[in-house]
Amino acid sequence: MKRLALVAAALFATSGATQAADITGVWATGSEGGRVQIYRCGQALCGRVVDAARLRANPDLRDQRNSDPKLRQRRLKGLVVLNGFTGGPSEWKGGPVYDPETGDGAGRGYLKLLPGGKLELKGCVAVFCRTKIWTRAR
Repeated sequence: MKRLALVAAALFATSGATQAADITGVWATGSEGGRVQIYRCGQALCGRVVDAARLRANPDLRDQRNSDPKLRQRRLKGLVVLNGFTGGPSEWKGGPVYDPETGDGAGRGYLKLLPGGKLELKGCVAVFCRTKIWTRAR
C-alpha cells in the first residue's frame, strides 16, 4: 500500500511539472491587443492569431502588411504565425515565425517559458534577432 502511494505521488508530481511547462493555450502578445493560440501540430507546437484590436474592428482583415504581395489576401484571423517548434520542457526552437503587425518573418525562432506566466519569443534572421515577451491570457 505504501508503494502504491509513493508511485501515485511520483506520478502526480511529474504531471504537475509537465503542466507547469505546458505552453499551449492563448497568449497576449502585448501590442495591438493581439492574442495567439499555441497548439499541438503533430509532434510540434504551432501558433495562430485568434484576436487583435484590428480584428475586432474588422473580422475579415487581411494580411496587408506582408512584404510578399502574393500573401496580402490571407485572412489574419487563424493565420499561423509560429510553426514547427520542438523541445521543452521550458525552451523550444523551430520556425518560421511571422509578425503580422509588421509583415516581417524569420526563418527560425525560439520560445522560452519565463516565471510569472510569461513567454519569451525570439525570431532571428541571420545573426539579427528580435525578442518579444508574451503573457498568458486569462
